[in-house]
Parts: sequence; structure tokens; C-alpha cells
Amino acid sequence: MEKKEENVMPSTSLTAPFVHGAAELERTARGLRPHRLPGWVRERFPDPQLLMVEGQPSGVRVVVTTAARTVSLVTHPLRVAYRGADRPRGAVDLVVDGESVASSVLDGGDVIEADLRTGATELRPGPSHTTTFSDLPSGDKLVEIWLPHNESVELIELWSDAPVAPVEPARRVWLHHGSSISHGSNASAPTRIWPAVAARLGDVDLRNLGLGGSALLDPFLARVIRDSQADLISLKLGINVVNLDGMRLRTFVPAVHGFLDTIRDGHPTTPLVLASPIFCGIHEDTPGPGAVDPDTLGTDHVRFVATGRSEEQAQGKLTLRVIRDALAEIAGQRSDDPNLHYLDGTTLYGQDDAAEHPLPDALHPDTATHRLIGERFARYAFTEKGPFTSS
Repeated sequence: MEKKEENVMPSTSLTAPFVHGAAELERTARGLRPHRLPGWVRERFPDPQLLMVEGQPSGVRVVVTTAARTVSLVTHPLRVAYRGADRPRGAVDLVVDGESVASSVLDGGDVIEADLRTGATELRPGPSHTTTFSDLPSGDKLVEIWLPHNESVELIELWSDAPVAPVEPARRVWLHHGSSISHGSNASAPTRIWPAVAARLGDVDLRNLGLGGSALLDPFLARVIRDSQADLISLKLGINVVNLDGMRLRTFVPAVHGFLDTIRDGHPTTPLVLASPIFCGIHEDTPGPGAVDPDTLGTDHVRFVATGRSEEQAQGKLTLRVIRDALAEIAGQRSDDPNLHYLDGTTLYGQDDAAEHPLPDALHPDTATHRLIGERFARYAFTEKGPFTSS
């Protein structure tokens, strides 16, 4: 169904109504760049890691109704590559009337190559990329083109052999915030990250604020969630705080309370799931910071390690077990909020799962495990008596 070819079909200028799941669209010399965080955050806190991951449009898609049998999306990708650590290219996925139909791996675009040993970077420009999906079903249909979760793109043109029209979102909006696992790390395609899997099963529109390395209880993130449209909210917190060794228990607990308080200022009764980290053996009892295992550089099988010492927990350093206990206690302390629900992350992926579905790099799940986590979250949240069950 997928092929790449020169387009001779009429084009449609993409505007905001065609793009779902983004905070805003930046006008560039080529077209439109989707952003998952608003401009005021990017201006006030231009952290390179945050800017990189918020510009990767995880959960963002071009949505149209059309009778077209062929559609082509022209993009200009920008990716980050690491010397000695080969990473798969991003992909563009096609969903028709709610069913995943095809996936196409990106080619071309610009690449920023980084040396993990020295920190040096080099920009290498490349050509734009056209992804064409053909042999679509006949008749009017809802077409969603999911953008890559792990590369940023500029949207240049949409070509089709029949007119397209934007779609007003009609389903409930589920806003999810989490770490690189929620962002989609190690999943092979944008519709195969676990929040996308769960959203499809729950029949909701996803707004994904999974931000690799950046789920750090930043006050501006709470403000973004507070001010965003959301019928359902979930927060998966903890692993990045350990990775960064960014807090101690004394500061972590009030930071979570403050994060929740800010969100509740804008969403006082919205169903909200507070989820703790999934099982991750390197950080269960060993604090951060996390680091790349230097012995795996250059092998194309990079793995992560924890560099702290277990005994440092006595000084308030955080591990995943400590964080799970703290989040459960925080939820209990907020028992006056009947719409707040605590979810133990190990029910999504636990120690027993690690034997059958090991984390390839000791930190992030593979595609099959993303599906497992997404299915389990959907079973918990969207089924009868779940916190996100439609009334």
C-alpha cells in the first residue's frame, strides 16, 4: 500500500485545523513545525533536551476526511543520531477509520550527529521526504497520518487525488504526561507507542506530553496541563527524577503535591490517574544518576546503568521503590479528591514481565512491550468501573 513517488496530484496547504495533538504550529521557511509545548515554555526554559523532545511530534497526526485513494505527505525531518549507537529511523503511520493500515520509514532530512564521549555535534543537511500511501479504501473515510514520535518534522505539503477536509475532534481528549517511555522510546512506529495503543482501545483522542528525559515535575508543565483541554488526565512520574538524580525525598513529595494542585486549579474534577514507574531493574534499589554504559558504546546495543549506591537512600536519594511508596502515600493523603486514582506502574510491567520481555537497553521497552503496557493501561482505565470509563 505504501510507495514513494513524484506527486502530480493537487496539494492542500496544511493549517492548524488539520493537525491534532499539538500545542501549536510554528511557521518556518518550508512549512509548519508542530510543537507539543507552547512558545512561552520554549522561550523561558530553552533547555536543549526539552526543546529536542517537545519538537518530536509523538501523538501528533494530520487528520482529514476524504474520498481519496492516494495521499502523499511531504515533510522535512530532523533527527539526532549518536555515533556508535545506531538508532532506527522514525516512521509515518496511516490509520483509516480507526484501523492501522500502513507504516512508512522516513528517509532524508537533516541529521544532528552527536558524540556521546565528547559531546561534540555536527549538523548534516539532507533532502525533504515524500511519503505516499495508495490503494486506500474507496468512499468517504477518516484518514489519520501519524507523525514520527522520535524525529521532528516540518510539514510542507499534503497531496491527494480527491479533496480533503479538516475534522473537528469529537471524542474525549486524554492528556498524558510522562517520560521517554510515554514518549515512545524503542517503539518502532508512532501508532505502536503504548499511549497510542491505549488511546485506540479507549476510543479517545490522545494529547501526548510524554517528554524523553523531561518528566521532572517542572512547574511550567503543570501549568500547560492546567490550561489545556482535557477530559481525562494521566501522569506517569518518577523515572526521570531518578535518572537525573534531580531530587531527594524531601523535595519530591511537595513537588508532586504542588504539581497536582496546579493541575487541579484548571481541572478540579477531571479524572486523573497518578501512575508510578514500571519495573526497571537498574533503578529499583539503586539511585541515579543514570548513564550510558561506556562498554556498550560502538556496539549498536547501548545499555544504561545506575551510578548511585543503594546505601545513599539513607540520605534521601530516590529509587523506584521509594518513589512508588511516596506516590501511593501522596494519593492517600489526597483522599478528599474522589477523581484522583493511583496506579502502581508495576501492574503495567513488573518484575515477572522482565524475564519474558526484557528492556533491550535496560531502560526502555521494545515494541511488543509497548503494546503490552498499552493494553494493560486500557484494561485498567477504560473498562467497566475504570477511572476513564465513559459515563
